[in-house]
Amino acid sequence: MARTFIVLILSGMLLMVSFSDAQTPGPSQEQALLALIKEIQTQQAQMAENQKQIETKLGDVSETVRVARIYAGRSQ
Repeated sequence: MARTFIVLILSGMLLMVSFSDAQTPGPSQEQALLALIKEIQTQQAQMAENQKQIETKLGDVSETVRVARIYAGRSQ
């Protein structure tokens, strides 16, 4: 019982110490964070564009396969 109480007290103290060490980000950290956010947004936009291109090419290939099956069925 006493051992559990000591563990709870120590973990509570560690939790309080970890919260007291929190810092507010400085201006340079904020600018670095904003730069990273912009880079991620750019990458997401590029990924969306790439996905559109993939879907377009997949549609073209699907249509080509469909036409090829039609011609293959007529030749038999």
